[in-house]
Amino acid sequence: MTELESKIGYTFKDPKLLQEALTHSSYTNGKHIRSNERLEFLGDSVLGIVVSDYLFENLTNLPEGQLTKIRAGVVCENALYPFARKIDLGKYIFLGKGEEMTGGRDRHSILADAFEALIAAIYLDGGIESARSFILPFIPPLEKLREGKFLLGDYKTVLQEIIQQNPEEKVSYVISDEQGQAHNKIFTANVLLNGQVIGTGKGKSKKEAEQNAAKEAIELMGYETD
Repeated sequence: MTELESKIGYTFKDPKLLQEALTHSSYTNGKHIRSNERLEFLGDSVLGIVVSDYLFENLTNLPEGQLTKIRAGVVCENALYPFARKIDLGKYIFLGKGEEMTGGRDRHSILADAFEALIAAIYLDGGIESARSFILPFIPPLEKLREGKFLLGDYKTVLQEIIQQNPEEKVSYVISDEQGQAHNKIFTANVLLNGQVIGTGKGKSKKEAEQNAAKEAIELMGYETD
């Protein structure tokens, strides 16, 4: 726990909050402990208000619709997953044996949820300013946000929006390969533009593989995704 506190730059007055934030529901079976689901609920709201306030104060010339779109890209699961990876959050999560054996420490949803729970734990322990200090370093630079070149969000949606600039173009996805046992498969997806492959990605679900294929396509188009 001390190692994680060092990484996030925050020391908990109540370490039990940190422990709860890191406890996945699969770990609580048969134990009298609480999972991080309630903290995740609160953390989602804290993240939303911190990001909304930051965008409102700093992107003063952008209309409401564009601010909403930018915020959605910053707070969605596909954005929170790399945020969690930056602090190696998966290493510290308490998982049940089943989740441990099937790659739960690197599952997008588990890491994103734990990141939101961690935000809530910091908020409850140290207040909104402590939560803000934790969140803001993960937010892309303002110039990237303003230009729409951060692309942390739903890569399939972003790719569709890019392609829609040319109405005659058509995007589709094909699962080209799947390997491994039923409980631990790795899928490969291709994203096609008018039938031609423009990106390939792998994932532990078809959805994740398609997102990674869209991400590769976006990067090959010259956009930044990190």
